[in-house]
Amino acid sequence: MRFAFTALLALGLAFSPARARQPNVVFMLIDDMGWTDLGCYGSKYYETPHIDQLAKDGMRFTEAHSACTVCSPTRAAIMTGKYPARLHLTDWIAGHDRPFAKLKIPDWQKFLPLEEETIAKRFKSAGYATVSIGKWHLGGPDYWPEHQGFDQNVAGMDIGSPPSYFSPYRIKTLPDGPPGEFLPERLTSEAVKFIEASKDRPFFVYLPHYAVHTPINAKKEIIAKYQAKRAAGGHSNPVYAGLVESVDDSVGVLRAKLEELGLARDTIFIFTSDNGGLSEMINAKGWSRGPTDNSPARLGKGSSFEGGTRIPLIIAWPGQIKPGGLCSEPVISCDHYPTLLELTGIADAAGHQSDGKSLAPLLKQSGEFKRDAIYWHYPHYHPGSATPYSAVREGEWKLIEYFEDGRAELYNLRRDPGESNNVAYEYPDRTKAMLAGLHAWRDSVGAQIPTPNPSYDPEKAWDGVGTEANPKRKVKGGKGGE
Repeated sequence: MRFAFTALLALGLAFSPARARQPNVVFMLIDDMGWTDLGCYGSKYYETPHIDQLAKDGMRFTEAHSACTVCSPTRAAIMTGKYPARLHLTDWIAGHDRPFAKLKIPDWQKFLPLEEETIAKRFKSAGYATVSIGKWHLGGPDYWPEHQGFDQNVAGMDIGSPPSYFSPYRIKTLPDGPPGEFLPERLTSEAVKFIEASKDRPFFVYLPHYAVHTPINAKKEIIAKYQAKRAAGGHSNPVYAGLVESVDDSVGVLRAKLEELGLARDTIFIFTSDNGGLSEMINAKGWSRGPTDNSPARLGKGSSFEGGTRIPLIIAWPGQIKPGGLCSEPVISCDHYPTLLELTGIADAAGHQSDGKSLAPLLKQSGEFKRDAIYWHYPHYHPGSATPYSAVREGEWKLIEYFEDGRAELYNLRRDPGESNNVAYEYPDRTKAMLAGLHAWRDSVGAQIPTPNPSYDPEKAWDGVGTEANPKRKVKGGKGGE
């Protein structure tokens, strides 16, 4: 059943500079959701009316990017406002093991250090009630949300995907519900309970859903609905569509509750993803099509291309962000930290260094927003096709430098959104200048660089691959892994 969130109340959502209290924040982070997986981003197969309405009520970003092509680094960037390269937390935890690959990956950070200043710590310092509900994946028990500024931790631990989407969940930090209870609905109900309990003070709800990550599963009746629909474009998986619908329902339930409690005007609502959609998968039999498609972006999760980092981003705040906004400015996950501090009027911690830039001028359509470039650094291997690389985007131009052979690829994303035409040789001066800027940025953040691997064996280079669901799983042959 779809949850009702009726049309916005005219008086409640009229644009006005006034607000009654320090704003609440609901931050919904979806796992592996591709940038075209929503109706408002072009999907004709997945049904997302509540998220589409959120976009109508706020601002939708068309050039939003995750800080990494995989999940844990992006989550760390959201929490701290720092590039993963600066944190040395540059792969999903615990990463893939490629003992015979051409390059040896650096000794990288496999948890979010407690000394890092998180956005939750800043909210807590300002008197907010704080909760993390859902996937954490930033280290073991000593580094879970309750040690990082959150009053409560519901369902967050070190796993990268849920053992089951139906109760019993086998998640240590989430008591099982009735047999067959659906995880996205359970996490949403936990968020509703927290909002109800915290309605008389400002609150920060961080809701990182496990959906739409593998194992792809959904409610039988919703799967059947999509089985009866005709595929549209690259979207055709009815089970994945059921997971997409579950997070849409979550948005509808939470917005309805905020409206019911009279808190809609006092709440900043952010909806986004941690990396691009899973477009290709691998198992012992080889490659297979993933559950979604990111076209026209190239490839998907685990790739150096746009499909790996292009994500949906919608931000709404009734009365403060004008409805129907559309922004084509390139933005990245690190930007959430300074944005939320500026919008809520909370000062950053002394000495904290954020790499992000506040999106407030874009959201309020006032003031200047100037930034020369955004960056990525992934000194790892991933079965989504990535070999160790760094990348930079300057306006419509994107340059990727690969560490295995030192080659640089240059793309004009306005003319070539599918990154099919490498024009590095046509624009040597631009290539050289962007490489120099990328190298200077890497030096400035102390990025770790992969080194030659003395155990390199080209015949075994792709052996020893784990998956996020099971890091110890081994797959031999082909370009293995999740």
